Parts: sequence; C-alpha cells; structure tokens
Amino acid sequence: MNILSLETSAKAVSCAVVSDGIPIASAWQQTGLTHSRTLMPMVEAMLKNSDMALRDMDAVAVAAGPGSFTGLRIGIAAAKGLAWGAEKPCIAVSTLEAMATPLSHLEGQLILCAMDARRQQIYNALFLAQEGALTRLAEDRAIALEELAAELAEEARPITIVGDGAALCHDFLSKAGISCHLGPVHLRAQSAVGVGLAAWPLAQAGAFLTAQELAPVYLRLSQAERERLEKLRGQK
Repeated sequence: MNILSLETSAKAVSCAVVSDGIPIASAWQQTGLTHSRTLMPMVEAMLKNSDMALRDMDAVAVAAGPGSFTGLRIGIAAAKGLAWGAEKPCIAVSTLEAMATPLSHLEGQLILCAMDARRQQIYNALFLAQEGALTRLAEDRAIALEELAAELAEEARPITIVGDGAALCHDFLSKAGISCHLGPVHLRAQSAVGVGLAAWPLAQAGAFLTAQELAPVYLRLSQAERERLEKLRGQK
C-alpha cells in the first residue's frame, strides 16, 4: 500500500510516500516560505522525480493536529483536494504521534513530544518506546509546562524530547531538576515521513476517512476566537 503523506503543522513543510511501512520518497524544507506556496509544488516534484503519480497512491495521510491553525488548515485542504480529485481515502494522523514514531527504536525511553502552544503551554503527548513500537502514555493535550514538570517529577526512565517546542520544554524541565535530553536535530522537527509511518498501522486497521470527513484537530481555540469570546463576556 502506497501512502502519500503531508506535514504542515509547524514551520517546516514536507511530503513523503511510505509503501507498506517503508519510506521510499520524501521532500522537506524550512525556508520561511508559506506552506500554501511550497507544499503542492513539492508534492508534484517528489512524485515526478520518483516516477510515481497520484493514481499510484492508495491513501492520502496528513498531520491533522495539533499545531499551527493556519498550517493545519493548509495541510487538511491539500489532503482533501488530492483525495477528492483522485477518489482516494484519507488518514488523519496525530501530529504528536507522527513526531514520536521515528524514535520508536529508543528502547525503554520516554518520547516527549512538545510543540510550542504559546502562553507557557505546549501541545504534548508521551510515548514509551518498546521493541521498536510506541505505547501511548498520555493523550494529545495542551498542557502548562509547570503541570508537565509536576507529572514527570518522579520519572526515572530516560526522556527524549522532540518537536518545535523541544528546546523550550528542555530548558524548563532541566531547571525543574528533571533529567532529559533533546532528540537529534534531524529527528526533532515534524516530518511527513513520520506521518506516513504513523499512518501505516492505521491503514492496516482500516481507519480511513473520506475527504468530506477529514477535519483538523486544534485542541484549543485560536487567539482570535479567544479574544472574541472575551469581548462577548465583557459586553454582558
């Protein structure tokens, strides 16, 4: 099964093809250009240079959240358009699980996923790496760094942190006396390879969505929505 995967949840943008759980093509960049400008040309170039086409794909997977509100909307819209036009099913992948998946070989370690959610919060999930697979220990959530530090205060297992909020999280936990280290730079950022690898077991389980059903997972309201609600409360 060939899965075309997309990742637009943070500053980096990427696409990949994973075939039966094995990455066979990918493109990644973090140049500051907008994802709406770069994603589709990257997909087209990757498929062309790999002598593949959209018709060769069996499903389109995308990092559905959490993450940047704008970034997620771009990725979801692209996945919907590709899947709809080619009559392919979609797979919605947790951004955090996709980040952890390439580190599943770190036997016995906790993989701590951290995306900067602002306001001293991170989007976070915890996984335990065992025998080349991940066991989820915490659901995707937006959590205060202080609360996370309290959860990990008695943790004895090695902790590896990945994600665009990894440095922020590492500094906070280290100051709180919690031993942890950053994942390697080449595995720290979100990537479509991780999305495709995480989508593979979902595909095997038949966890497909139609293009119409595919939707982003934000975990919390956007700043604009929060400000609107605060304004409405102030008018009462």
